[in-house]
Amino acid sequence: MRLQKKILSAVALSAAAALALSGCSGGGGSSAGSNTVTISGAFTGAQATAFQADLTKWGKTQGITVKYSGSNSFQTGIVTQVKGGQAPDLAIFPQPGVLKSLISNSMVPLDDLVDVKSVTADEAQGLPDIAKVNGKTYGLPYSINVKSLVWYNPSAFKKAGYKVPTTDAELQALQAKIISSGAGYPWCVGIASQGSNGWPMTDWLEEYVLRYGGLTQYNDWITHKVKFDSPLVKKAATKVESMIFADGAVNGGGKAMASTDFGAAGNNLFVSGGKGKGQCFMMRQGTFITGFFPKAIQAEIAKGDTSNVNAFTLPTPSDAATSGTLGGGDLVSAFKNTPQIKKVAEYLVGKEFGTNGYAKDWSAYLSAHNDFPTASYDSPFQTVAQKAVADSKVFGFDASDQMPGAVGAGTEWTNLTQWTAGQESLDDALKAIDASWPATS
Repeated sequence: MRLQKKILSAVALSAAAALALSGCSGGGGSSAGSNTVTISGAFTGAQATAFQADLTKWGKTQGITVKYSGSNSFQTGIVTQVKGGQAPDLAIFPQPGVLKSLISNSMVPLDDLVDVKSVTADEAQGLPDIAKVNGKTYGLPYSINVKSLVWYNPSAFKKAGYKVPTTDAELQALQAKIISSGAGYPWCVGIASQGSNGWPMTDWLEEYVLRYGGLTQYNDWITHKVKFDSPLVKKAATKVESMIFADGAVNGGGKAMASTDFGAAGNNLFVSGGKGKGQCFMMRQGTFITGFFPKAIQAEIAKGDTSNVNAFTLPTPSDAATSGTLGGGDLVSAFKNTPQIKKVAEYLVGKEFGTNGYAKDWSAYLSAHNDFPTASYDSPFQTVAQKAVADSKVFGFDASDQMPGAVGAGTEWTNLTQWTAGQESLDDALKAIDASWPATS
């Protein structure tokens, strides 16, 4: 799915009471003065307030005024601004595709502003290359998000005598134990989403294409060098089938998954009573999902109480090519080059960003740097997510977000939903997605 839509939905539910940042109209333009640096991005509201506060505090130590402007229509607005000669100094892109489309419009390579090799030395393989084109780096993440997490209820696990699995074999054994005992359903899964049904299934598929294929084949899949109807993607899909399509794995099976809203699916982590009450024990989903949990659980999270909710990394199969973390991120790009812009860019993509308050004020923030000080985080799940990335050999940026829109946000959603609901075979679904690939891509 288009990542920004997910995050904005979560923000709307979990931070609706926050004051909106004034001046977030999405306007760009050139710097207001020699010591002023303008930044445009897609996030608004409480996140924008926290982001601006961090930069203001840091800017005072540098003699630089940083002005952030956010807009929900950033993705289209930035294209108009850049092509109209009104580009901001820096821009933060939630999707690499839009960023790459603007490279020929006087975008400044970050290689001219920062020491890319040094800055990214502690980042997972794959992150530094998300927006690398013809040997030049045009975007680096200031923030990432992690999807390869399995959420569970520690209290429910303890009551049932379950242990958190650390290997794929242990995960399979736990799944079989839950099914055979009749204690409930191993998995909570919903792939419905208003206007974008099916995107959660793309994430399930991506998890295993990345791990079975490694980063090179994963990236080749994004560009269609590796087809959907290929042994690699079929192997990944078969792995997904063995987990959440198995009899008794999900309440109601595939039809229920296809019609259950992704945000509501996790509610049954927090009920008791076994199968009769629809109790489920695990949910694979991104860091943003906490914004969709019941209010009482969100209140516990705000207090740092993890007695009823926590997460562990989705284990990698023993026959996989590599261990990997699936996720997304917000990429910093530059349209001008001055000493002040250089300093701001260095701060944003470096491991110090967030230490001036942002990491605590915006609990969804996760640094791209494995060496980021965990003491600067406020939520325990930030540390869990950081460990997931650090323990993985590669980081895969959401594949559907990088595919042509007609596929990644079109036929892939549709055909994977039909496959999930039992309306289409796996082979037919994969062949249909391949057939929909734009001829010019």
